[in-house]
Amino acid sequence: MNGKKFALAALATAALTALVCPQGRAARRTEKANEGDWLRLAERYPLTASSANGERLSASVLARWWDALDDELLPELIVRALKHNKDMDAALARVYEARAALGIAEASLSPTVSLGGKTHRSRISDNTGGTGERSGHRLGFDASWEIDLFGRLRRGASARRADLEAEVAGLQNVWVSIAAEVALNYADYRSLQARIDIMERNVLRQEDMLRLVASRRAAGLSDGLAEQQARYGLESTRAGIPPLRSALEAKSNALSILIGEIPGSLNDALASPAPVPRPKAALVTGIPAETLRQRPDIRIAERRLAAQAARKKKAAAELAPQLRLSGSVGFESLNSGNLFSPGSQGFSIGPLIFSWPLFNAGALRRNVRAQGAREKALLAAYEKTVLKAAAEVRDALAAYGQENLRRQSLEAGRSAARRALELAEDRYRQGLSDFSEVLGAQGALLSLEDGLAANAGNMTGALIRLYKALGGGWAPLSPEGRLQPISDAVKHGR
Repeated sequence: MNGKKFALAALATAALTALVCPQGRAARRTEKANEGDWLRLAERYPLTASSANGERLSASVLARWWDALDDELLPELIVRALKHNKDMDAALARVYEARAALGIAEASLSPTVSLGGKTHRSRISDNTGGTGERSGHRLGFDASWEIDLFGRLRRGASARRADLEAEVAGLQNVWVSIAAEVALNYADYRSLQARIDIMERNVLRQEDMLRLVASRRAAGLSDGLAEQQARYGLESTRAGIPPLRSALEAKSNALSILIGEIPGSLNDALASPAPVPRPKAALVTGIPAETLRQRPDIRIAERRLAAQAARKKKAAAELAPQLRLSGSVGFESLNSGNLFSPGSQGFSIGPLIFSWPLFNAGALRRNVRAQGAREKALLAAYEKTVLKAAAEVRDALAAYGQENLRRQSLEAGRSAARRALELAEDRYRQGLSDFSEVLGAQGALLSLEDGLAANAGNMTGALIRLYKALGGGWAPLSPEGRLQPISDAVKHGR
């Protein structure tokens, strides 16, 4: 065999690899055309709470919505959580697993090429017409390629790519949840601090009143009833403090876990009281309906649906014929000394193997129907996710609005209760009324002040839930806390 023929054989073997490259690129594009169809489903459920005249939320604002809150520590805690949370590590590992699975699926579109060799020595029996001892040596490349005429392998790769995109969206969903959970726990912590402070200030005021009542009783100006009333009012207020401190500790521990640290590690950072974070500007009222589509959970459902659509098509392709081509090129000789000489070159193309499943008791067709049924189930799940997303946005908007109305009533009530307590105390000192008026005014003021402190946390919580419902907070962060492209975060880790 001359060098020209050998070169042609090598070229034919290389062509097995080159021919498949366009299929690999096509696999990465498969199902992309349908993506818009799935996303348009979200537009069927517009947000009626949107305002055409209000300021419209932008992607950059939603990406770091916590910067819109008037608090210096909260952004630091959220960035630390996004870098070190253990759920983030698990979600990122699932992305890497899905990416490896995609690589395996795409590899099936390419020929498999292996380098192999063998050597042997044998002696054939003289009684069978043998000619004595002989040797053989071979070294070469063997290639095999399934020709994906009907797209079975391409559909499998498309499904794996959609799986990867779903896991990336899952990572984004973890980001959204972690950012919101940090902010919610932090707002609750500051609200609890304010409530404890209110309780302690009321304890001091009630202690002063108890001393006054005791002195009046000692002077014979009052009986023991007023003193006991003052005492049980004081102890009732004191009894409300331990549950709040217990809840405060639980919130601190929850924040520590969210940022990936030992519970109690944030006690010093959180020790100094601070007000509940409030928005620096008025609440954005312009919420475009398309913001609903950027929610990671909608993206997860959409990509899972796309993956299942590809798997259904793959199942249908299982009914079609399959072709597999093999070939080899290398050196073969009876003598190892001339194994690499020109005369030892050889190649083979084939066999071309054809197979077509004609009878399998309907198993393949039933698999197609099963995959189609699962696709319908995932479509229903997708539409439910969109409906749920719209409901969560409306719920958060309603909660914020109603808590704002409640705040106005609480503030008006607090002003009235303060004045009522002043009047009741003056009347008691002058002997114009008994202590029950003071006790009632104290309880009313404490209830209204505590309600206002809790209301501040509820309002901020409703705002945080609104940002979460809109899919805010999922843009990845660089090690310095800056935003970076999602592809870079997935490719290089956090």
